[in-house]
Amino acid sequence: MSNCAIILAGGEGKRMKSDKPKTLSEVLGQPMLMWVISALKNAGIDDICVVKGYKKECVEEFLNSLDFNVESVFQAERLGTGHAVMTAEEFLKKHDGNTVILNGDAPFMDSKTIKSSLAQHTNDGCAATVISANVSDPTGYGRIVRDESGSVRAIVEQKDADEQTLKITEVNSGGFWFDVQKLLSVLHRIKSDNNAGEYYLPDALKLLIEDGQRVGAFTVENSDTVLGANDPAQLEELNQIAEDKGYTCLL
Repeated sequence: MSNCAIILAGGEGKRMKSDKPKTLSEVLGQPMLMWVISALKNAGIDDICVVKGYKKECVEEFLNSLDFNVESVFQAERLGTGHAVMTAEEFLKKHDGNTVILNGDAPFMDSKTIKSSLAQHTNDGCAATVISANVSDPTGYGRIVRDESGSVRAIVEQKDADEQTLKITEVNSGGFWFDVQKLLSVLHRIKSDNNAGEYYLPDALKLLIEDGQRVGAFTVENSDTVLGANDPAQLEELNQIAEDKGYTCLL
């Protein structure tokens, strides 16, 4: 059984006011993408596929500069996180274990969280496990909706949430563990019938639940795990947090 990882790194990041892909923006001198790859490698996951999009040649140049192999695939149209994973379908088909899917612009996703969430995912026999966090201001994040037993019932995006759901402070970090075969069984059933017209990866969880599969949530202790940057001010904030808290990119 082999575990693998997919990193979503296709975003342009228009608000970053930069001519490079958002995931190559730097925190303490290292691209955010490198922080994520570092966390995976330190969690013992070496089989990694990066989904590139905007200015793919920049991502390719970065990956080629590494002294280890990282695969990549090209998402020609950015039609959402679910669509990005569809682009990596052939990579997934080579594996029979579990896959973790992470955002390439979340530099504080650490190896401890990756390992601990995998342990819960496998111990609970889940088809999917979302990595979640409780935050003081959940604006902009997908909300984790649980049932009476504490299992995940749905992840609702901000733009699709009603007033009650918007009050939830447990949010989707953008990180997920999936049983590879079960993910493949629902991947092409994801639809784009939402307000953004995109294919949302969290909809895979809804389909698995409808198929009678168990879906869990691993709640991180450190809510910094969910942080990303959409503009220069947020990027500066990430740099400040990393400096203040002594976060390091370990590769």
